[in-house]
Amino acid sequence: MPSPDAVPSTISEDATRSAGTIAEFLDVMWERARDSTAQATAPVSTSQLRLMYVVDRQDGIRMRAVCQLLASSPPNVTRMCDRLQAIGFVERLPCPGSGREITLRLTPSGKRHLRRIREQRETMLHRAIDNMPVDERRALATGLAGLATQLTAASDEDLRSPVRPGRHPAA
Repeated sequence: MPSPDAVPSTISEDATRSAGTIAEFLDVMWERARDSTAQATAPVSTSQLRLMYVVDRQDGIRMRAVCQLLASSPPNVTRMCDRLQAIGFVERLPCPGSGREITLRLTPSGKRHLRRIREQRETMLHRAIDNMPVDERRALATGLAGLATQLTAASDEDLRSPVRPGRHPAA
C-alpha cells in the first residue's frame, strides 16, 4: 500500500497528464477555430494570435513587455507586428513619456477577429461541458479556477525573475 504522501503525488501526476492531454486537444480545436475564422479575414499564425491576446489583455503595452511575455526576440516580435499591422489588426503608437519606445493596441478589426475566434471556442467548449453531469461540471469549474490562479501566480513570478538561459532579453 502506498504511503499517504505518495497518494497526492500520484493525483498530481494524473492531473498533470490529464491537463496536458486536454491542452493538446484544445490546441487542435483552437487551430480549427482560428483557421475557420481566417477564411472570413486574413490568416493569422498561432504566434501572431498569441501576440494579439497579450495586447488585448494589456492595451497600450510596450513592445519590450510583449517580447518578455512571449519569450521572443525583438526582431521576431517586430516581424509579427509588421504582419498584424499590414492586415489591420494591430497599431503601433509612440510610448507616452518615451520617444524611443513603442506601444501596441488592437484595432477595432483586430478586436472583432479575436471576438469571433473566442465565440467559436466557447461554442465548442459549451457543447462539451453541457454534456457532462452537473457534479462533474462543478468539479471542473472549481479545478479550473484553482489551476488558473496557480498559472497566473507562476506567470507573474516568471516576469519578476531575471532572464533565464535560452530566453531572449527584451530590448
